[in-house]
Amino acid sequence: MTDLFQKVTDSQDAFKKLGSHIPGFKGYIERQNRRAADKLMRETIADRFQEQWKRASELQVNLINEGMIAYVDDIERAAIQMRTFIDKIRTASYGYSGLFDAVKINEEELAQLYAFDQGFFLAAEEIARALDNVEASLHDEAGLPAAIRNVTTLARQSTEAFGRRSEVFTGSEA
Repeated sequence: MTDLFQKVTDSQDAFKKLGSHIPGFKGYIERQNRRAADKLMRETIADRFQEQWKRASELQVNLINEGMIAYVDDIERAAIQMRTFIDKIRTASYGYSGLFDAVKINEEELAQLYAFDQGFFLAAEEIARALDNVEASLHDEAGLPAAIRNVTTLARQSTEAFGRRSEVFTGSEA
């Protein structure tokens, strides 16, 4: 994930690069770069979850078409959990400005944040596999409820984990 920070840093114009030699200005530029990298990462994660949300919505249509209306509300709960996560991550304060301003973030902590965020990419992959399982269970009414509950649980866990993201900086508990 340091690639994102590097990409933002490399895209600076000459004025910002020159200004980075002025005392105090360099810290401001670095903080802005961290915010931009954070925003880019959150948008990418949200896009990955958006893909899975669309799949869950398509599964609702499939359930209706298969006459399995009893499970539509269950898959809707999973879709709502994913939508909640997407909305939270997309609308979070830009770059966690309060955190970046209030807490001095060193390179090690930034690496921990990126590692924490990497977990969201893995969570999106896990949800994709869980949705694959739901699709495979469409003709297995015995396994379908558990498959849907798994998707709902994974989506809820992602939302809860995002709520604990600030603990990477502060070490406190939410």
